[in-house]
Amino acid sequence: MTATMLAFDDALTILLDKARPVHEVELADTMTAHGRVLASDLVSTLAMPAHDTSSMDGYALRVADVPASGTLLPVSQRIPAGSVGHALQPGTAARIFTGAPLPAGADAVVMQELCEVEGERVRINHAPRAGEAVRAAGSEMAVGARVLPAGTRLGPQELGLAASIGLAQVPVLRRVRVALFSTGSELVMPGEPLPPGAIYNSNRFQLRALLEQLGCNVTDFGIVPDRLDATREALRAASQGHDLILTSGGVSVGEEDHVKPAVEAEGALAMWKVAIKPGKPLAFGRVGAAAFVGLPGNPVSGFVTFLMLVRPYILATQGVTGVRPRRLLLRADFDWPRPDQRREFLRARSNETGGVELHAHQGPAALSSIVWADGLVDVPAGTPVARGDMIRFISYGELLH
Repeated sequence: MTATMLAFDDALTILLDKARPVHEVELADTMTAHGRVLASDLVSTLAMPAHDTSSMDGYALRVADVPASGTLLPVSQRIPAGSVGHALQPGTAARIFTGAPLPAGADAVVMQELCEVEGERVRINHAPRAGEAVRAAGSEMAVGARVLPAGTRLGPQELGLAASIGLAQVPVLRRVRVALFSTGSELVMPGEPLPPGAIYNSNRFQLRALLEQLGCNVTDFGIVPDRLDATREALRAASQGHDLILTSGGVSVGEEDHVKPAVEAEGALAMWKVAIKPGKPLAFGRVGAAAFVGLPGNPVSGFVTFLMLVRPYILATQGVTGVRPRRLLLRADFDWPRPDQRREFLRARSNETGGVELHAHQGPAALSSIVWADGLVDVPAGTPVARGDMIRFISYGELLH
């Protein structure tokens, strides 16, 4: 393992290359499968829609029976959604509602706003064309069509689509199992007295929530004191039955930073130090059968490095395809004249005019900055930014789900 700093893209490539996707398959109820990852393609066993259906409330008719606007037709039947009418008699119209199947013989629907009811007849104030306001059978999906590919992470819209083709259960990969602990004798839990020199452990809450939001099963090992023996013991315990060990703190080079020597003693490190800001001290390796990622103890650094490096790794381990977040080109409404020689991820917020503003405090300890922000500006190493430049913005919408 080299101690030189890796470029961000190189570090991400190493992580993704080392990701070992889980392979165990489970059947999950479609109602409760939110956030799970499909183990195999979903294929439709039915056409959608199953019949030619009306796309709006109005009158189903034959185009040939309405040669001109103002044609008057008797209404021969009424077809609400969920009902099936009978064959349409020539020279008549059927009152029909959105989603109802077209009666045999009808080839168009005229919306009710273009019609006038006159007793038991309707005046059609529009000469329709064939297929107007009709959803053709199979137009959305044919029998045998691939509905969703394997590797899809199931969100609300995907679950709705699966339910629409009658799937009460879907095949998914098992959840990734993550062991989590924080290192630091200075850490105490919220609600406890705060001794001099101590700080509350925000990382534990932040990282656990990020992991659970990704659908991981998290085992929380709590806080480990700054001792080599305690760190080694925690790593041995965490390596049992977990896919990933995630730690915060202790990955720098101070005398009280024991994670690096502990991992090297219990397993192996493949990566340490990435040329990004915030978040340079980031370790990756293995302990037993579990992968290991050590995040910096600074909560802002931990948040950014988790989103930009750990999240894609976890998604790849889950079997997700397309794990890299999209970047939008937006206008910089700020100046950043003194760039770092590392790649920077600045806490920023988009505005209604298509621009991006920076939080005033970009230091690694300003937790308020990640709450204020709605995304990160991705600044290449050594690149100044002037107001009006087009910059790469990564929305939290790409990162926090």
